[in-house]
Order: sequence, then structure tokens, then C-alpha cells
Amino acid sequence: MLPWLILLAPLVSAALIALITGRARRLSASISVVAVLVSFICSCIVFAKSEIAGTEIPWIEFQGILRVPIGFVLDSLSRTMLVLVSGVGALIHIYSPGYMRDDPGKSRYFAALSLFMFSMLGIVLANNFVMMFIFWELVGLCSYLLIGHWFERDSAADAANKAFITNRIGDFGFMLGILMVWAATGSVIFDDIIPQTWRITSNPTFLTICVLLIFCGAVGKSAQFPLHVWLPDAMEGPTPISALIHAATMVAAGVYMLVRVGFLVQASPVALGVIAWIGTVTAVMAALIATQQDDIKRILAYSTLSQLGYMIMAVGLASDEAAMFHLFTHAFFKALLFLGAGSVLVALHHEQNIWKMGGQGRNLFLTFVTFGIGMLALIGCPPFAGFFSKDAILSLAYNRNPAIFGVALFTAFLTAFYMMRLFVVVFFGKPRSPAAKTSRESPTSMLVPLAVLALLSLFGGFHFFASHFLTLPHEREAAAFIPGIALVAMLLGAAGAIILYRRRIEDPLSINLLRHKFYFDELYRVLINATQGFLARVSGFIDRWIIDATIVRGSSGATWSFGALLRLMQVGNLQAYAFIFGLGIIWIIYFVLFR
Repeated sequence: MLPWLILLAPLVSAALIALITGRARRLSASISVVAVLVSFICSCIVFAKSEIAGTEIPWIEFQGILRVPIGFVLDSLSRTMLVLVSGVGALIHIYSPGYMRDDPGKSRYFAALSLFMFSMLGIVLANNFVMMFIFWELVGLCSYLLIGHWFERDSAADAANKAFITNRIGDFGFMLGILMVWAATGSVIFDDIIPQTWRITSNPTFLTICVLLIFCGAVGKSAQFPLHVWLPDAMEGPTPISALIHAATMVAAGVYMLVRVGFLVQASPVALGVIAWIGTVTAVMAALIATQQDDIKRILAYSTLSQLGYMIMAVGLASDEAAMFHLFTHAFFKALLFLGAGSVLVALHHEQNIWKMGGQGRNLFLTFVTFGIGMLALIGCPPFAGFFSKDAILSLAYNRNPAIFGVALFTAFLTAFYMMRLFVVVFFGKPRSPAAKTSRESPTSMLVPLAVLALLSLFGGFHFFASHFLTLPHEREAAAFIPGIALVAMLLGAAGAIILYRRRIEDPLSINLLRHKFYFDELYRVLINATQGFLARVSGFIDRWIIDATIVRGSSGATWSFGALLRLMQVGNLQAYAFIFGLGIIWIIYFVLFR
């Protein structure tokens, strides 16, 4: 029953809140927190007791052609992800009542939050493609609801639509890839596909297309180039949602899915190369953009894009262990950074521009310390968690693709630069707004999750700790000098930011290309308007001159004309009827005699 409890506890919570306790905001929050704690405790038990096996019950069976069970997989990968997702999710749930305490939509928020946890846990537990895809789409729906939580704001509504529509593009490719796997192997169940993999690998071109289509799903969910544009705009949702999306749920789903189907991905060298370079381009592009952003949450969002690029890079370099190791540590320090940013926002009345902050190290000391730990973990400072996982990926890249290694090392330099820029501008110097001068520390309910995540960000990368959760990659031993090079890149980036931004009241750098995010949004807007305009003109022509003029008006006109002719014949005059009758007799005689 434990796997069922893990999965269904958040679903029951969402149903109770939506149907019964919607008006009792405090009770709704309590129900949601208790449900995720139940999932976390059960996940820990499942992780500790390896003898607990996955369950399966029949669902869809179609004449031996298609069999789709409701089944759970409980291997080391899913057990690790269950603890990670439910654990980080529980901390974010505990943090949320303090952050959302004055929000009138608090119950709606917790209902969607519980449904979000149910959806992500379903992806982790699914033992087949169809079940995974259903939960995959549910995650997309929940992200739409949560990003657009403050739907009365146009920016939030637009961001929710953008996330939902962009992910549909990737999900369409994912669906085609699933259909190709099913067509080739006759199954959608992972354990049944593995022995039939030869049917796919026997045709390299088919294999490459199949893997790249499946990868499209990860490109959408994990916001990789060129479908990366939705993730920064997702910051319009409440900050705890940003933490949940960026740390352990939605964006992690893409990486987890690629590792789950690694038996297919690693069989195609061409697809691996494409995946590795997509991750590399995303990592360096997002890091460059982050150096010129002024919104504290957007800087962290581009940081997530960059770190996800590292994980996808590791998958493309055929090391699922390195990808999962970085996903594991990244969940801790990225959740810490977003929740720390939320603490700053609450203190500053939701002011997000870093140039209107300053001096918060004195007013928000606990937030300052914990945020600093998260920042050091992200930039790869030893002995924090990010140092070990990023070191694993850099060593992997050095041994398998020197060009990717060079770009990844430059990205590490940029990461230290933009994160130290953020840290210096927000927490040092003089307050640059009235709210910054009078800020006060956040409530205890918000600080406790920060403290726990800070400890995990500090110790989560140590070998004796992480090895209990993951099989650590061995590439690190093959290039012992890589940690030193990474450390130099980190120190140069951090020192450059300190020198450049210390005591500044405005940004001394202004690079429009980076401030406008390489103009991707503008480019996509032009392309969408152009294609929509063309399709609208073509559709208008077809509708007006073919459907309307020919089919609709033509058929109606013909019917009207025929009716009018019949009406002329029904005149009620006996002489006219006799005349028409005579014409009919003459026509019949002519037809019989002269045809």
C-alpha cells in the first residue's frame, strides 16, 4: 500500500480542498502540508526497504495489440526521486503558508499545489509510457494553474498561456516518439520494451528519429533551447511555485524521463550528440542572459536553465549518473535560493528589482546566511553540494568532448559572475529604497525550510552522503586536475563581480543583446504573427470563396432557385396546368420515338 499512499495522498488533499474546505484557508493549508508529509514519510520507508516491489493492476487491454497497466516501478532511480520530490516538496509546502498568508486565493493555491505533487509523483512511479504521458500532461496543467495563480494580472495570465502552449510543442514530439516505440516493439511498458530494443536499434535512422522525438518532451518540460522561453516568464507565479517548478518537479521531469529511457537514448550516438550540444548551448546562453537581468527571480530562472543545460549535457555524454547527481544537488540549493528570494520579496513588499534593494545582509541576517550558502553551492564552491556534482559533469565533458568541456567551463565562470553580482547588489551596500531600509526578517515558518535546505546544500554533495542515494560517476577520478580548473573559473567570476558591482547603485554594464534575451521573444512573436497572418489570409480566402461562396451560398442558392421554379409551376390555374401537362406528353413521345 505504500506506493499507493505516496501517490494518492496529494490527490485526496486536492480533492478535499477543492470540494470541501475551499473557504477555510488555514484548514486547506494544513491538509495540503499533512498530505505531502505522508508522501514523504512513505517515500523514506520505500527507499529504506528495498524489498518493497512495484505493483501493477490491469487497465487497458486491446486484443493483444496494446496493454497499458496502472503500474509502479520501484528501482533505485525512482526511489531516489520519490524522496527528493516529496522531501523538497514538503519543505516548500511548509514554507508556503507564511508566504501566502494574506492571499485570498490561498485555498485554490494549495489545491493546485497538491495536484502538482500528485502529477510529479505519478511521473516518477509510472512503469509505462502511457501512464507517464498522462501524468506528464497533468504536470503541464498544474503549471498553468499555478503560474497563472494571480490571473487578474495580464502578465501572469500570459505567462501561464506561454508555458502551456510551449510545452504542447514538445509534448507533441514526445507523443510521436512513444507511438514509434509502440509500433516497433508492440509495448509501452518499459520492462517489456528493453528486451525488444533490438527492433528499434536495428534501424539507426529510425532509432535516431525515435530518440529525438522523445527528447522533444524533455526540451519542453526542462526548457531547453529553443523551447526555453517559457521558464523565465513562469516567475509571474508565487515564489514557492517557482521553487517547486525549478527544484524538484516540472523541469526535473524532463531529465528524469531521459534517464528512465536511457536504454534507448544511449543506443543512438547521433541523438546523444544532439542532446549534448542542445544542453551545452542552453547552459551558456542562459548564463549569458542572466548576467544582464535585474529581476531577482528571473536571474534565478536563467540560472535554472543553465543548470538544466548541464544535466542534459551529461545525458548526451552518456552518463545518467552524473545527470542525476547534479539534479539531486541542484534541487537542494535551487529550492533554497528561490525560497530565500521569497523571503527577501516578503520583506520588501514584493519588490523584485535588485537595484531597489541593497543592504539586506543586516536586516535579513538569517536569509542572508542561507541564501549565501545556496549561492556558494550553485557556483561550485567547495565543500558545498554543487561543487561535487558540477565537477562530475566537467570531468565527464573533458574526457568525452573537449569542445563541450570548454563551453561548460566558461559557463561555470559566468555562473559565479552573475550569482555574485546578485548577492553583492541585494545584500551589501546601502539600502536603495524605503522598503529596503525598513525590511524585517521573515516568519519562522519560512526560515525553518531555509535552514534545512541550507544544511542539505552544504552536505548533500559529500560522497558518504550522496552515495547512499546515487551511484556516483567514476569520470571524476580520470581527470584529477579538473576541480582545480573549475575552482579557478569560479574564483575569477566571483572576484570580477565583486570588483565591478561593489558599491554600485546601478548596473555599469548594459548589453542590449543580453538584456533582451537574444531577442528570442521578439523573433518568436514575428514568426507567430507572420505564420498566423498567412494562415488567417489563406483560411479567409477558403472560407469566403470556397466554403461560403461555393458550398454554403451555392447550395442555398441552388435550393432557392429550384424552389422558385417549383413555385412558378404551382400557380393554381387549370389552363396552365393543362399546358404543362401537354408539354410533358410531347416530351415523353419525343423521348420514346426519337431517342
